[in-house]
Amino acid sequence: MALSDNERKLLAEMEAALEQEDPRLLSTLTGKARTRQGSRALLGLSILVVGLLVLISGLIAKATVVGVIAFLISLTGLILIITNIKVSSTPVRVKKPGWGNNLEQRWDRRNNDN
Repeated sequence: MALSDNERKLLAEMEAALEQEDPRLLSTLTGKARTRQGSRALLGLSILVVGLLVLISGLIAKATVVGVIAFLISLTGLILIITNIKVSSTPVRVKKPGWGNNLEQRWDRRNNDN
C-alpha cells in the first residue's frame, strides 16, 4: 500500500527531526554512516592488502628493498586495524555444560542469598 502525499511529508518531517535530535540513532537505524574507528580500520585493511600485494610482487621480482618496504606498509596497516578495533568493555560469561556447571550455579545462588 502506497503512502499518501501527506503521510510522506509527515514521515520526512519526522526523519528530519530525528536527524537533528539524535544523528547517531538515525545512522544506527539506517546503517549508512560509519564510525571514525570503523573507517580507520577499513583504511588499515586496505593498506594491509596493498602491502601484501607489493610484498608478493617483490618476492616475484626478487627485490629485497621492495620486500622490506612492503613489509613496513603491511605492518602500518595492521597497526591501524589493531588500534581501531572496538573492544567490548564488559566480559562475556559463557556457561559451560557439565557437572561443574551445577556446582557453579549452587555457589552463585549461595553467594547471592547472603
